[in-house]
Amino acid sequence: MEYVYVVAAAAIAVVGSMFALAVLRKGRNAESRKSARAHADAQDRDPPVALGETYEFGVHEFTTHHSGESIAVGKVEGFVLFVEDVPGDVQVGDVVAATVLSWNDGRTSADATFEREV
Repeated sequence: MEYVYVVAAAAIAVVGSMFALAVLRKGRNAESRKSARAHADAQDRDPPVALGETYEFGVHEFTTHHSGESIAVGKVEGFVLFVEDVPGDVQVGDVVAATVLSWNDGRTSADATFEREV
């Protein structure tokens, strides 16, 4: 009789684990689909910045350009700008002004040059 309880408990554990795994996988797939949809939408819309114009925005992070130069990364209306020639005392969270120089591949981001700290 105890054998039946052990088998039943094992079956419940297996079914429960399979259900939990299915729920987790569905959540990740939904997030992946949402991210892919947002990326496609970004590629379809016109950039919210214009070449030659200067914009003010917060520095989100710094990254290293393939040349070895430190590049500030910021966003204008969700559009990513990579800013060169940023002084060493500028930190993440600082507000800067930069002039848009050129589009990157697909016009989904742009390169800009530092003008001033705001």
